Amino acid sequence: MTVAWTTELHDQLDWYWQHHLRPRLDGLTDDEYFWQPVPNCWTVRPRTEKPDGPGAGDFTVDFAYPEPVPPPVTTIAWRLSHIIVGVLGMRAASHFGGPAMSYETFPYAGTAAEALDQLDSAYGNWISGVEKLDAEALARPVGEAEGPYAASPMATLVLHISRETIHHGAEVLLLRDLYRNR
Repeated sequence: MTVAWTTELHDQLDWYWQHHLRPRLDGLTDDEYFWQPVPNCWTVRPRTEKPDGPGAGDFTVDFAYPEPVPPPVTTIAWRLSHIIVGVLGMRAASHFGGPAMSYETFPYAGTAAEALDQLDSAYGNWISGVEKLDAEALARPVGEAEGPYAASPMATLVLHISRETIHHGAEVLLLRDLYRNR
């Protein structure tokens, strides 16, 4: 039996997206988006609160490298921006011709609706690129854009991005559950 790896890799993430993550983000409010379940959460905040923060536009995101130990609790706004920029967007730009993207230049969303539009766009760019990969492209090394994954086959990166989207998506949904039941 021949395995259609492109289909399998695409469908793994797309099933999660279509049937679990994206439907449960419908109706996300601005209060939920910015809700801080504990003090001192990392979040997306108005640039007036952090004028030198990363990003373009009226909002910035909390960030430090190296990350503090232990890492701060993050808001839905922060988690979505991480999925949009670092998980999906930068990878779609590097590998599939998506729009250029970086944490330093991204226009972070000041509303839940804007963040969901950004999320949908980043996901669309990533998943449509994955769908076009053939067996040869899946086997090719990812290249320098991916640091520790440079020598790994593209299939390894696709699996990593799926894992990251599922992992961080689950965190967002848990925060929604906690907000609703606080």
